[in-house]
Amino acid sequence: MYLQLDNVHVSFPVFGSSPRRLLSRESLKSVLGGVLDLEGPANAPVLHALQGIDLHLKAGDRLALVGPNGAGKSTLLRVLARVLVPTMGRVRSAGKVIPLLSGSLGMEMDATGHENIDIGCLYLGLSRDETRKMRESIVAFTELGEFLDMPVRTYSAGMMSRLSFAIATAADPDILVVDEGIGAGDAAFQDKAAIRLQQFMGRSQILVVASHADNLLRRFCDRAIWLEKGKIKYSGGVDEVIEAYHAETR
Repeated sequence: MYLQLDNVHVSFPVFGSSPRRLLSRESLKSVLGGVLDLEGPANAPVLHALQGIDLHLKAGDRLALVGPNGAGKSTLLRVLARVLVPTMGRVRSAGKVIPLLSGSLGMEMDATGHENIDIGCLYLGLSRDETRKMRESIVAFTELGEFLDMPVRTYSAGMMSRLSFAIATAADPDILVVDEGIGAGDAAFQDKAAIRLQQFMGRSQILVVASHADNLLRRFCDRAIWLEKGKIKYSGGVDEVIEAYHAETR
């Protein structure tokens, strides 16, 4: 069981909402983290979201990602989950990687909730027999009832998050990557989801979690890296890194 990144870089051009309209220098600085190169290919600004990331994790490792918004934490999680392909460098892993990221990740909008359970379990590498055994518990946890017969495009954001969360946390993970931004529906559902998430994180062999909640990171992690502008600024024990990060950002 391992997860390894060697000299990983992630860069991409940044355009505005209109076709190929570049955002202004002021807008780019206000909304983006990382390092911005205003002289990229074809005169397009390029955001260097990750730069030279080396990371070697083995069974038993529990890693926290800390840093300001825009530091590259979510980008790194997506690389680890194989959702995002690096511009340069290599990602290697042995073991089933389960991402717990945005609520709609991997959803087929025109398929029903029931069909998305099959699709999601397939995406997680589960067999048909494993999916069949887990279906009842997934359906019960969502509390969506007859809505599971409807296309997901008709769901509210909260309903979609419930379904995605229930699918992603159904199987025991080998390697789990978690973004603190994940939601699981309305406030009444949050306590139930929090208990399930804590149990899920505890069962993983390798855990990588990005969060601004120090208590959560200290509870589940023993190592940490501090990301800033797409680079690893500091690494070490979780308490050591969190204290260094807060000392500089107070």
